[in-house]
Amino acid sequence: MTRWARGEAEIERMLKSGELQAVTGTAADGGPWLTKAAATIRTAECISPSDPHSAYTLAYDAARFACVGLLAQQGLRPTTAGGHYAVQVAVVQQFGSTFAPYAVMRRRRNELEYPELPDETVEPEEAAKAIIDAARKLMEHLGFFNLTT
Repeated sequence: MTRWARGEAEIERMLKSGELQAVTGTAADGGPWLTKAAATIRTAECISPSDPHSAYTLAYDAARFACVGLLAQQGLRPTTAGGHYAVQVAVVQQFGSTFAPYAVMRRRRNELEYPELPDETVEPEEAAKAIIDAARKLMEHLGFFNLTT
């Protein structure tokens, strides 16, 4: 497995700016993140009929866990400076449009966390499942990302 070439300039920039940091050892294993993502999306599906707002937040978390798993598999993780937005940028830049729905989910989750109307309607979210499935397929093809300084 080699460094993922697509988006490498952006990942290097994010590492240098402190939005991402390098990790090793067990922190560089994306598998547990995918397991967590799968469990979280199952929980979201179970509570969706009775609590759609919480279900959406959980679906978003599941998608984020899958994306963080991809980064972990590369020996990367977001910092508090980069946060959820860094996850979004890193996966979309490297892995393309399959992960673009994460950006929509992130913004929508923020709207639900800070609503203008507390009883706002929430639609079920299938994007999280697609993100988790795509992450699972990519995982075995990823190697460590090392700076080329």
